[in-house]
Amino acid sequence: MAELSIFAQKKGHGAPLFLIHCLGLDHHVWNGVIARLPDGLSVGVMDIRGHGHSEAPDGAYTMGGLISDAEAAMERLGLADAVVVGLSVGGMIAQGLAVKRLDLVRELVLANTAAKFGQAGPWEDRAEAVLQGGMEAVRAATLKRWQSRTEGVGEWLMRCDRVGYAGVCRAIAGTDFYTPTGGLRLPALGIAGSWDRATPPDLVRETVDLIPGSRFALLKRAGHVSPLDDPDQFAAHLVTFLKEIGHI
Repeated sequence: MAELSIFAQKKGHGAPLFLIHCLGLDHHVWNGVIARLPDGLSVGVMDIRGHGHSEAPDGAYTMGGLISDAEAAMERLGLADAVVVGLSVGGMIAQGLAVKRLDLVRELVLANTAAKFGQAGPWEDRAEAVLQGGMEAVRAATLKRWQSRTEGVGEWLMRCDRVGYAGVCRAIAGTDFYTPTGGLRLPALGIAGSWDRATPPDLVRETVDLIPGSRFALLKRAGHVSPLDDPDQFAAHLVTFLKEIGHI
């Protein structure tokens, strides 16, 4: 298991919340949302393997390994029976974590994500491009897909470790959660950005619709990194969901 950077962002003793970020950035994508949450929540975040301050071991990563990392992070933070919020690949990790550890995951919030991110070939190609040409090799195409209106996202992406980025790309390439996610029976909320070209709203809705009784929210002026583009509305939808399910 990679050495992980794990943080308790709000050290209350109330309802637990665990947030998992997207490919290419780090746990700071959640700062604006966390600042808008009510006091008393016990909130934890992590940098996924190969991102932020977490270790970036060589070689292809597996989705099972990323899920195990999240599992270990929650256990170290003492979070159980939590609402797990995942953005993009973080949402994929959250789905797998819910399938594996329902004792840790009480409800899911799946933002700008999918049960399967297209075919494997383009992800393998992206991994190889980054290893050969660095993060600059994927910058333009990534920002076009993300359609983020947040200043500085491109520079932030350039700080990602190329080995870590490529490893997570290969984990995504080998993952199809349509059947496992379709077997989940827990409260779930999907959040999509209307400008997102990486995971368009219809794909996010299709994913959360796999879980009976799920809810869906659309942020009308947000791209793929919706917690950055519209933290006010993201937090508002999250808090409404937490109230509806009796988590706060």
